[in-house]
Amino acid sequence: MKQKTFFIILLIFGFNSIKIIAQEKLSADEIVQKADELIRGKTNSQIIEMEIIRPTWKRTIGIKSWGRGLDYLMAYITSPAQDKGQVFLKLKTEMWNYIPAIGRMIKIPASMLSQGWMGSDYTNDDILKESSIVVDYNHKLIDEETVNGYKTYKIEMTPKENAAVVWGKIIMWIIEDDFIQIKTEFYDDDNDLIKSQFGYDFKNMDGRLIPTRIEIIPANDEGKKTVMYIKDMKFNIDLPSTFFSQQNMKRVH
Repeated sequence: MKQKTFFIILLIFGFNSIKIIAQEKLSADEIVQKADELIRGKTNSQIIEMEIIRPTWKRTIGIKSWGRGLDYLMAYITSPAQDKGQVFLKLKTEMWNYIPAIGRMIKIPASMLSQGWMGSDYTNDDILKESSIVVDYNHKLIDEETVNGYKTYKIEMTPKENAAVVWGKIIMWIIEDDFIQIKTEFYDDDNDLIKSQFGYDFKNMDGRLIPTRIEIIPANDEGKKTVMYIKDMKFNIDLPSTFFSQQNMKRVH
């Protein structure tokens, strides 16, 4: 009788486990949404150090940035001295650059989205998030792979029709348990790999486990890479949309 009861209990628990697994199975869209929300939050502020590495030289740029959803982002350059005070603003579909040395506000045209931001391997589109991996791409779960010891979802992203995006295809590896973007490959319209991005040094910042060292490595430029060090990050702070204005570009610091 005891053995029969124990067997029934095992069946119940086993069946419930299968139900839980089925309920927790996420779509590719949901996985990407969770990964994007993890690193973005509803609002955020960051202190960043960006290191641009080339075969014969190296340059470091200090950055403070603030973001609100997909529509608003402001980045203030804190160093080096010759660039300090420059501000970049994404205001919905428009992007602006304020250069205090000449007192000019310059609109960044869509034709410059694919150009390197501040001479780095990040594009203007990468930094200012003109396009969103959530809304501008179709998502497909193509595999589950282990990357650096972590089980990951391998997601293929292809642009939606008429989406104004830089990349012909993106492949992203997202850690299954924590939804951290650990690796990303960016391809052009000819399906050629242009660059890869890697996340390292996971740390808890404001209650979230995130990569604090992010490396961008061009595919065909040996000895070149850009490393982004996140020194501090806050999420879901009080940051109204009115903060993101051309007037505030001249006041923020």
